[in-house]
Amino acid sequence: MLRTGVIAGLAMGTLTACGPGEPPAPPPLPVQVVEAEQRDVPLTLDMVGQTLGTQDVPIRARVEGFIEGVYFKEGRTVKAGELLYRIDQQPFKASLVEAQSELAAARTRLAQAQSDLARIKPLAKMKAVSEQDLDSAQANYDAAKAGVRAAEAGVELQEIQLSYTEIRAPIDGLIGLSKAKPGEFVGREPNPVVLNTLSDIDPIRVRFSISEREYLILARETITENQWRAEAGDTSDPQNPMDNEEADKTVLRLILADGTEFQYTGFADATAQSIDPETGTFTVEASFPNPEGYLLPGQFARVRADYKTLENATVVPRRAVTELQGRYRLMVVGEDNAVEVREVELGPIKDKDQVINAGLEPGERVIVEGLQKVRPGTVVKPTLAKKTVTPPRLQET
Repeated sequence: MLRTGVIAGLAMGTLTACGPGEPPAPPPLPVQVVEAEQRDVPLTLDMVGQTLGTQDVPIRARVEGFIEGVYFKEGRTVKAGELLYRIDQQPFKASLVEAQSELAAARTRLAQAQSDLARIKPLAKMKAVSEQDLDSAQANYDAAKAGVRAAEAGVELQEIQLSYTEIRAPIDGLIGLSKAKPGEFVGREPNPVVLNTLSDIDPIRVRFSISEREYLILARETITENQWRAEAGDTSDPQNPMDNEEADKTVLRLILADGTEFQYTGFADATAQSIDPETGTFTVEASFPNPEGYLLPGQFARVRADYKTLENATVVPRRAVTELQGRYRLMVVGEDNAVEVREVELGPIKDKDQVINAGLEPGERVIVEGLQKVRPGTVVKPTLAKKTVTPPRLQET
């Protein structure tokens, strides 16, 4: 009986300590937080493009015939004037000999007409022949002269046709795979007419399109920078071509298909004259040095433009931001570890970070893990989340 009474007394004491009908207080919820950072944030625009040669020249067969030889290695660099293809020359040599024979006959007729005219002119002065005979001799001479000029043009035309049988490189550049081999008939559909393509790849061009919004951003920033330069005074060196030609241009970087950045920067050097009304885009071409020939025409690339830097911006991870009915919120942990819902005004996105324009101060703790478990006023147990290092990749804006 004594033992039972002691147990009952302990039980009553326990209930009295917890309070009548009150469950024990739950432990604070564990969450992961980050401190809002303040730093400079460079803003970029990424635009999808494709590489082109500075010149992409199609190599055409300008006469019909069978290819006798191919005199280059495919995929190699060739020099201007270098022989690339030779088409069978025999038909064109025969046509040239025929044209030369016609020229010789025309010159003989001219000599005869000139001799007749020279003989008739003094006789006409002596009235030994009629004026009609003189006029006829003069007409024959003029016709013979015209016949010689026509025959000379015929010879020149056949020489040109013969020269077309040797196809030479018009520029220095990289030549591709041949679309015709020796023995193949070319120069007339459906046989190949364009035999190859020769590209000058240093510098390499990149053609890309930007939206109307991106165009306005770049145009506005460029105008603002130029106004600032004008107000500050032009300090460019007239002897420095960089100052004269490239100082006011936006520096462009090239991001390749594997996510790496090309080692050389470039500048836009050609644009369309208007926005395409069908696509709503603006076409731009930029040039990048390519001395090693690393880039080839037809490659996918992204062109990146740094157009502005936000100084001392407040930045949090994008995953910390939630949206409700068009309003953006953060879960902020106060000094007493109580959760507060904070409405914020968003700025641009940079990689995995979100710029906060208003509603948050640098150094405040923001929940990034455990958002679904907390409510306003909830007491939490915060731990700092580990920072993840972003590998080199395409940036988002």
